[in-house]
Amino acid sequence: MSPNNKSGDSNVAETLAAAFGRSLEGQASYKTMTSWSQNNFSIIAKIVKYLKERHLTGDSEPITLEDILDETEQVDISNRTKAWLENEVLEQNPRVRVIKPEDEKQGTLKYQFKPLIDVKDRKTLRKYLMDRYQSGEGAIWLEDILESLPHANRAIKWLVENEFIVVVTRPVDKKKIVFYNEGKQDNKIDEEFIKLWRSISVEGVADDKIEEYLEKHGIQSIQDLASKKMEPIQKRRKVMRRTNKNFKAHNEHMKDILEDYSEK
Repeated sequence: MSPNNKSGDSNVAETLAAAFGRSLEGQASYKTMTSWSQNNFSIIAKIVKYLKERHLTGDSEPITLEDILDETEQVDISNRTKAWLENEVLEQNPRVRVIKPEDEKQGTLKYQFKPLIDVKDRKTLRKYLMDRYQSGEGAIWLEDILESLPHANRAIKWLVENEFIVVVTRPVDKKKIVFYNEGKQDNKIDEEFIKLWRSISVEGVADDKIEEYLEKHGIQSIQDLASKKMEPIQKRRKVMRRTNKNFKAHNEHMKDILEDYSEK
């Protein structure tokens, strides 16, 4: 394959990626689309990019193909290409959601961006991550959130600061992964319980009386273990074994014939 062909294939692949994003369906259908011209790829890429930009700015209102082509300055394309877009390409594109009219005979098809993750705000993002955590699916790519959630950076910043999520950078490729933080709890206490708790006064009541009252009602009080000092463990003294000095003398039967020559 010549360098020129390699360059051409690379450009087509880049345009295809822009048209279909990181969708597996789009990448897998690459071989079936080799007959498309570079110009057709460019048209699709501009449409998907425009719908994505509208979505990420918070504008998810469906829009007609004519309005899309007008906004992307592609009004000069042929009717044949428009029909190809409506009847085949946009219908099958995994990054485009087709909104059909109630009256299909008279109405007009409309389109909006179809994100990888169906989240609308930080609340739905948190729930999505929590559901993944509870089902054992794990974390997701940060870039998937950035491509799906309008004003994603603000939502992620708030969730991180409030310890609902954790963002980790992979050392291999520096890509960021978002985990749900299981340690963060958001349990709300009933207001009536709080009022009742604050209305109870134990001033002037001895601790043993409070403990006795709780035990009568089946409640075991928490013991203050920290106030009790643990007694140091006494080390056992090592017992020295005494040697027996009364040892048995040998050769007692020869003591009468043995002489001591040490002073001679």
